[in-house]
Amino acid sequence: MATTTKIIAIGNSSGIILPKETLARLRIDKGDTVCISETPAGLQISPYDEEFIAKMEVADRVVRRYRDAFKKLAE
Repeated sequence: MATTTKIIAIGNSSGIILPKETLARLRIDKGDTVCISETPAGLQISPYDEEFIAKMEVADRVVRRYRDAFKKLAE
């Protein structure tokens, strides 16, 4: 389901307003922290999960460290 929203000014920053239906589907509420990930299809917003973030940080370090090996494996 696609939903549109506008970018608004919030002080010196910018933000978006998420419809209440989107908040309900994500199971988040005002004041919650969310995770924004870049995917091949665009940006993904998901509820903040401290354990997931820690695992992704480890994965990022592994990918950076073994970048050349991953490139060779991809060939």
